Amino acid sequence: MDATAVEALFTRSDGSYLCARWGRPIVPVVFGVEDATLSVVKGAIEAVVTLAGHRMAETDPELGANLMVFFFRDWAELPQVPNLDRLVPDLAPLCDRLAAAGANQYRAFRFDEAGAIRAVFVFIRMDDVLSEMPAETLALSQAAQVILLWSDTAFAGISPLARVGEAVVLRPEIGAVIRAAYDPVMPVVAREASHALRLAARIG
Repeated sequence: MDATAVEALFTRSDGSYLCARWGRPIVPVVFGVEDATLSVVKGAIEAVVTLAGHRMAETDPELGANLMVFFFRDWAELPQVPNLDRLVPDLAPLCDRLAAAGANQYRAFRFDEAGAIRAVFVFIRMDDVLSEMPAETLALSQAAQVILLWSDTAFAGISPLARVGEAVVLRPEIGAVIRAAYDPVMPVVAREASHALRLAARIG
């Protein structure tokens, strides 16, 4: 990928550039799935974390778990989850807006004082489209989209995944961007588009 293509992945719809990575080990917890699917989701997260050269842990000292993934059937279910509104402010109005828009997924990021990702809340409404998707594909897609703070339009027109024969894998160029962003010499957060030039240089 050249610098222009990389820049587009982190240029938001308002024209601002923002890329952030995790600043702490990732501790996932998954709600609303059976044990078999749970292992698939956690396996996908571990695969992307390993690709990035980042770390996972058993517990987060601040939150216990810092990557929370919720599977459900209706947005109205979320406000009924005990204490979730303390983690995601204005949860009920948010769910009303997402329901009105017919959304089937939403990701809420939280950041530390340095601007690094400290927590992500992933909400997945299993509508007809997502219900037909293999669990491995859905899990890998979500894992790719929480390992970095991408632009809100980064994957609007194209998936971060690609099909190779019968398998679905992370697109190589997206994997390369993830690895470059987690290079120890790169900043945990960047707000200048020149950051994309540095990423592209590492990919090249």
